[in-house]
Amino acid sequence: MKKWLVVLLALTMVMSMALTGCGGGDAEGGAEGDTIKIGVNYELSGAVATYGQSSVDGVTLAIEEINAAGGILGKQVEMVTIDNKSDAAEVVSVATRLMTEEGVCAVIGPATSGNFKAELPIALENGIPVISGSATANDVTSGNTKEYAFRICFSDNFQGVAMANYASKNLGAAKVAIVQDKSSDYAEGLATSFSATFEELGGEIVAREAYTTGDTDFNAILTSLAGKEFDAIWLPGYYQEVGLIIKQARALGIECPILGADGFDSPVLAELAGADALHDVYYSNHYSSLNEDETVTAFIEAYKAKHGVEPDAFNALGYDAAKLICDAIERAGAADPEAIKDALAATSEFKAVTGTLSIDENHDAQKALVVIKIDNGVAVSAENAAL
Repeated sequence: MKKWLVVLLALTMVMSMALTGCGGGDAEGGAEGDTIKIGVNYELSGAVATYGQSSVDGVTLAIEEINAAGGILGKQVEMVTIDNKSDAAEVVSVATRLMTEEGVCAVIGPATSGNFKAELPIALENGIPVISGSATANDVTSGNTKEYAFRICFSDNFQGVAMANYASKNLGAAKVAIVQDKSSDYAEGLATSFSATFEELGGEIVAREAYTTGDTDFNAILTSLAGKEFDAIWLPGYYQEVGLIIKQARALGIECPILGADGFDSPVLAELAGADALHDVYYSNHYSSLNEDETVTAFIEAYKAKHGVEPDAFNALGYDAAKLICDAIERAGAADPEAIKDALAATSEFKAVTGTLSIDENHDAQKALVVIKIDNGVAVSAENAAL
């Protein structure tokens, strides 16, 4: 009988240890043994895969640098990366797995606003902070799910307002035509804030044309602009459609400046539009490789050494998101999700590649915005936008 009691107690202890390991390690949430586990929930395949892939490349570089420098709190950082396939339902599945099975202490991603918002209820339910480098929708950090939501990018409202000011004050535009993706919350937010600000400045919106994500032929809506007078086109949308719209607009003889937002930022844009069509194009962004700040140049050198190409804004945003999460864990003093959340909320004057940022009461980043000009398919200038 004593032998069976000993065996039973031993089995009970083994089962208890196994369950603790599956649940995420010790009392410090994502800390397990010699590692601290951070989840990476990004679009590595599907419609917006270039955003996710670029972001994860940036995250990976940041984590490699941190680990090479000794890690955090004496532990190495372990990335648990899962592809959400650019699908909101898959985002939820991945978030649930990361937070309940993998036992991470924080999650970076997804890249797009819709996908990031799909993750937020899971973060709230499990008490795990999540951060996106590029979820710009106005409502990402509002409502009853925002407690654990953070972002290091600016909002669509901020981009729309800034680009309306740029069109009016920098380009001298008095009349603008809007061509937007009617199926995208991102595009709708940008169109609304731009038009409101532009009209407040005395400008006129002379036309509003719409398309749907996945469209490839835009000649009808572009031809409808032919009889109208305008100084510029405001084109809020993602690179897949934007590249084709710019190409077809130039082919129809529309040579005015074309303005957009950070959805333009992808190497695929030049492939779709062609270098000849990409002239007099301006878009807002979080970062430019033309910046000569030492933080930016060091990041560019490190990224080029690893990948052999110059980094884009999503590389930089992923890098910054990872650096900020790790900095918050260090400031929290433990891989404890609640403490990390509080440390993120208290962030002030954090020196990042995409600008020195502070986190406000809405968990939004306060930092500068850059307007990049493209001519002949390449960025030729970058300047801070005035509001």
